[in-house]
Amino acid sequence: MISKKTKYALRALGYLARQTDNRSVLIADLALAENIPKKFLESILLSLRKGGLLNSRIGKGGGYRLAHPPSEISIGSVLRILEGGFSLVHCLDDNGSHDCNEGNEPSCCGIHLVLDDVQQAISSVLNTLTLADMVSRTENEQLRKAQIVNYSI
Repeated sequence: MISKKTKYALRALGYLARQTDNRSVLIADLALAENIPKKFLESILLSLRKGGLLNSRIGKGGGYRLAHPPSEISIGSVLRILEGGFSLVHCLDDNGSHDCNEGNEPSCCGIHLVLDDVQQAISSVLNTLTLADMVSRTENEQLRKAQIVNYSI
């Protein structure tokens, strides 16, 4: 499961991606618009800036904005910055340590082999889907739901 920090980050990035003029947005405005605690959001945005996904500016006209077009920011890159990677089991983590906690040889362990395939598939999807995709899907679903007429009494 992804953390609340990452969920908030995706919401904040989605908000910034919807700014068609790519203008800078103040933390207070972003926190209010997305209902994210301001102090927590400050920490999240700082991590995303250090990770190269955001630019920031101090002073008049300051705030945060995307460092790249939404179509170039993958959901996987956000997860890597905030979660430090993604792993289904310890022996598949990204830190180079592929030792099995149960003492099995990873190259012969069926669990490792199967979950490695699953993890690669999930990673592929996360690295392919972008902020632009997330925003587009959200908008399309909102439009679809707005067209449903409720005839219940």
